[in-house]
Amino acid sequence: MAVLQKIVLLKSRLRSAELAIADYVLANSAQIRQLSSQELAQAVGVSQATVVRFTQKLGYKGYPDFKFAINDSLHQQTSPKSIKLHGDIALNDNFQEMARKLLAGKIEVLTNTLSANEQASMEQGCQLLTQARRIMLTGKGASFLVAQDFCLKLRKLGLQAIAESDNHIQLADLAHYNNKDLLVVISESGETPEMIVVSQYASSRGIPLLSLTGFAPNTVAKLSVLNLKTVANENAARLSSILSRNAQELVIDLLFIMLTQSSARGRKMVEASNQAVAEYRKR
Repeated sequence: MAVLQKIVLLKSRLRSAELAIADYVLANSAQIRQLSSQELAQAVGVSQATVVRFTQKLGYKGYPDFKFAINDSLHQQTSPKSIKLHGDIALNDNFQEMARKLLAGKIEVLTNTLSANEQASMEQGCQLLTQARRIMLTGKGASFLVAQDFCLKLRKLGLQAIAESDNHIQLADLAHYNNKDLLVVISESGETPEMIVVSQYASSRGIPLLSLTGFAPNTVAKLSVLNLKTVANENAARLSSILSRNAQELVIDLLFIMLTQSSARGRKMVEASNQAVAEYRKR
């Protein structure tokens, strides 16, 4: 994901000094390539250490890596092949304009979500799923629909998975889970009260937690042994729930395909599941 997009997504979680750096970088991104960390600190009115911490919060090792990412981001912005969401869908947009904006938004979100999750993290996610004795999946609202979809896919692979949205039932079941089981929490914000409760309970009992949340730091992610990320533009009013669901579906579909590729037994189980449904439809 481009560094400028990371900054926009994280702005609401930054401290005042970090927010000042973020605003300066977004307003003067082309100049950042010419500034040292000390010069940027002086321009913003913060310490050099604050600048370095800011770049590390964005996921970079230090200021040089951050500057390289800025260069790359600016190059992408000027590339004719770059696909962008040109504003929000307006009430008076015709069908062609609406469709173009929606498609561009979906492509951008899927592309950014893919780049936000490294292959090693996806492979670790597959390992957690295959090694778990039992898997509980949960979410709220649209995120629970994604959890249900993922649960069905895992069951087709022969994994012992359930999807549960009720907090009381979740806690009652998790009371019998341990470190050989797995809780999967899907939450765009990572701050939904019900998801925090179930995540904290799992953590207190040593139950591994695999989470799928938005890119910005959040409570559920901090409680997880592995946090996979979605990148949906929170500023895209009325589109955010659509786009975040698309991003979540991309990640679960990637995991499902990776699990299917890596397991001959899993492929046979999926084939048997599909065959059972096909035979039922012939009746």
